[in-house]
Amino acid sequence: MRDRTRFKTGLACTCTAALCCLTPILVVALGAVGLSAAVGWLDYVLLPILAVSAGITIHAAIRLGRMKRRVRTTLDADLS
Repeated sequence: MRDRTRFKTGLACTCTAALCCLTPILVVALGAVGLSAAVGWLDYVLLPILAVSAGITIHAAIRLGRMKRRVRTTLDADLS
């Protein structure tokens, strides 16, 4: 997977997991469907998903930064 795609995917997953963890969107949705018994287990699922997707986003951002720095260094060396 390319770094830009990995970054975009990680960012989307992080935002989605943060919305479900920090706001009662998922609790209301599960209650409306009739699955409110699963609300007690949400923290065991959503918090690791949030941590993993944030890690993927950070890793991809670091790799993108290194790639851009490498391209700039190569361009500067070619122009000199």
